[in-house]
This record gives sequence, C-alpha cells and structure tokens, in this order.
Amino acid sequence: MDRGEPTFLWLLPERAVDGFTTALGGTRLLTDEERAGLERRLTEGARRRYLGARLLCRYALSARTGRPLDRWRFTRGAHGRPEPEPAADGVRFNLSHCDGLIACVVTLGRGCGVDVGPTPAPAELTAHLARRLGPAERAGLERAAPGARPALTGELWVLKEAYLKALGTGLTRSPGSFSFVRGPGGRITVVDPLEPGADARWWFDLVHPGPRHVLAIATEHGRPGTLRRTDLSDLSLTA
Repeated sequence: MDRGEPTFLWLLPERAVDGFTTALGGTRLLTDEERAGLERRLTEGARRRYLGARLLCRYALSARTGRPLDRWRFTRGAHGRPEPEPAADGVRFNLSHCDGLIACVVTLGRGCGVDVGPTPAPAELTAHLARRLGPAERAGLERAAPGARPALTGELWVLKEAYLKALGTGLTRSPGSFSFVRGPGGRITVVDPLEPGADARWWFDLVHPGPRHVLAIATEHGRPGTLRRTDLSDLSLTA
C-alpha cells in the first residue's frame, strides 16, 4: 500500500446533473436493481440525485482505472456499503449527496468515506444532531459562540458520517460512541474506544465546496496534501 497515493474527490452540482447524465447516456448504464431504486424515489429531485450519484461513481471509477463505463457492477457489504464487483485492482469508492451537490471519493487499496451536508445546519437539524454527538463534542459546542454552532455541528456530523461509512458500518453504530478532536495546525483526529489506533489510521479532510455545503472525507492512512478534487460543472462531457 502506497500511503502517498492521492485521494480523488469528484463533485457534481445538482444543477449540472441533467447535462452530465445526458452525456453519459441517461439510464442505459444502470443495472435492473438500480433502475428499480430510481423508480422508488418519490420526487424529481430525489430521482435526479440518485441517478447522478450512480453515474458519477462510474465516471470517477473509470477515470481512475480505465475500465469502460458500462463494465461496472457492484456488490454490497454486510451493512449495505457498495463495492466494485469484480474488484478492480483494489479500487474503493464512496458516495454522498444532499440537496444541491453529489460527491464521490475514490482511493486505491485504502478504505474511504465521504459525506456532504448543508451549512450552516438548519436550526431543527442542529438541535437533532447535537443530541447525537459525544459528551466532549457537545461541551465544545456549548462553549462556542451561538452564531457559530450551526456550522460547527454540520462539520462534526459530516465527519461522523464519513468515518462510519469508511468503516463500513454506517449508522448501525451510534455516532456518539466516538469523538473528533482538532489538534495543532487544525488536524482532525478521531478518538474511538472500539477502534484502537484509529487516530493514527484515519486521515480526515474537511472541505467547503461552496457557501451552502460542507463535506468530510475519511481516508485510511491518508496524508496531508494528497486530496485531488475535480468539479464537474462543465456540461460538455463526453461519454
């Protein structure tokens, strides 16, 4: 494992999804299971984000490996995390989307997770999320200026989701069972009693891709300065 290997982040604004999916052929790349998943989405926005995410992961994986777009199939782990099938030289990926933005992270031979959310977090969401943080994190929020708490809560939440997705458990595990700490230079580390050595094993990037969104990336054995970001706002893509 090359610990200096970059972590690749691909961002697709929701406003660019229609042009992106048209360039890639719409639903032609989806499996029957994915088409059924698309039909289950009840709103136009949910269907747009679902389709955009399923095509974005193929685009990002193909860009990393050279495998044709129509050759990707996926299996699911014990808690539902998708993985390439068959394995493509150890390539891993993770997806996240919220209103306005879709994100995909790709690594080689290392675990990864990504989560994107709104910033600042709305008041109702801030109150809900704060109850699911660890005691030290809640204490830190209480010490912060009231106007800063919604943004700080949003950052903590995407960090937690990205980490749990990287572990492969998702929210089957309590978000309050571990905590994040900011150290010298702003480095973010995790304190996790159930994962000895997690503070050294996982690297976290916190990204603000625009005024409305914040996202976190958890990379196994990551390093500073190795994140490579691509923004797909250009609608002149070729399939």
